[in-house]
Amino acid sequence: MSEPTTLQEAVVYFSSPSNCLEYLAAKRWPNGVTCPTCSSEKVKFNAGHRVWQCSKHHSKRQFSVKVGTIFEDSPITLDKWLTAVWMITSCKNGISSYEIARGLGVTQKTAWFMMHRIRLALQDNDGGKLGGEVEVDETFIGGLGRNMHLSKRREKITRTGGHDKVPVLGILKRRGQVRTSVVPDVTRETLQGKVRDNVAPGAQVFTDAWIAYAGLNPDYVHSVIDHAKAYAVENVHTNGLENFWSLLKRGLRGTYVSVEPFHLFRYLDEQAFRFNYREDLDDRDRFDIAVSQIVGKRLTWNRLTGKLPNAETCQN
Repeated sequence: MSEPTTLQEAVVYFSSPSNCLEYLAAKRWPNGVTCPTCSSEKVKFNAGHRVWQCSKHHSKRQFSVKVGTIFEDSPITLDKWLTAVWMITSCKNGISSYEIARGLGVTQKTAWFMMHRIRLALQDNDGGKLGGEVEVDETFIGGLGRNMHLSKRREKITRTGGHDKVPVLGILKRRGQVRTSVVPDVTRETLQGKVRDNVAPGAQVFTDAWIAYAGLNPDYVHSVIDHAKAYAVENVHTNGLENFWSLLKRGLRGTYVSVEPFHLFRYLDEQAFRFNYREDLDDRDRFDIAVSQIVGKRLTWNRLTGKLPNAETCQN
């Protein structure tokens, strides 16, 4: 059977442990299997245990295809892992851990942990600064006051202007990729610092009329759209990012319902991945890209839940 192109085919294809192993090995080592510890090409495959052994004498001579990936030390079988990757990369509005749990036959806690490890793989590597036409916009993530009970509203919402919500900045290269980050505030120093870190000098930058963006000239060709007057004047608009925010909030409110600020950047990574690989790609293409990014990324339970002293609490 050829490699799958639909979820139904993926479930059937990856139900075979041999198919899982061959697929992952081919994606991870396209030029031949090498030892994750010493990079030696002199390795021997043990078919009985589905592991390789390096010919050199060192610790961790034996290794599986999971070693050094988001799957490392997981008792979950690869058929469930790969099906979960397919589901999370193909569902436009995301998929809840409860649905993953029901579909794969694991606990909700296990599914939640699996999904966060997959989100780590979806995290985009720094591809340098963006150029050309770039949109920059900020939004606030948090519950809607009109959906809260009066007592809960008084507890959660103490001021206006997004004070009790989490600010997020988006930077979008038109006809290209989006980058997102959780920011501590929406002051000029913070927002312009992010712009300068991610946008190449000389690029044409489009923002709304928020005063924090004032002063981007002369490093950039800065154009402003005042949303109190219009949402687009010729090519001056931030509609690309408004579209992304709409997709993001649809998933957060309709699928995930409640997201802790501690984990918000992971959900941003997930949505940005699907958005960045939306055009001219099908579900199989996005799945292949996600699998190609599983190596060298590790997320333990203690780090995920903040039990380690240096646990990451925000996006790098």
